Amino acid sequence: MFAMDAVAPKRREIAEPRFDHYEDTGCEVASTCFGCPLPRCKFDDMEWFYKYRRLGRYLHMASVIHGEGLSISEAAERFSVTQRTIFRVLNRCRDAMRELTPAEAAVFARLAA
Repeated sequence: MFAMDAVAPKRREIAEPRFDHYEDTGCEVASTCFGCPLPRCKFDDMEWFYKYRRLGRYLHMASVIHGEGLSISEAAERFSVTQRTIFRVLNRCRDAMRELTPAEAAVFARLAA
């Protein structure tokens, strides 16, 4: 008898399929996962979701600024931030509109409102 025979791994049994119950409860974006408009699931990539949720707040701020015709100083006072932050918000919104579809931008802006 060889030493290899003594330590040979046992053949794995084929596991039965699992039939766990999965309840699709959705999240704050959609009531069900199948009805979610996002290209990725927030639970799969939380960093991605938080980045774009923050961007949604920025999009909401930008829409208020443009919709009400606020100046930079008026917007800074309205949102209780510095003027530099308003410039940052507007620049990030301009850049983000290049990478987001209008539907995605609307979803994140709706989350921020």
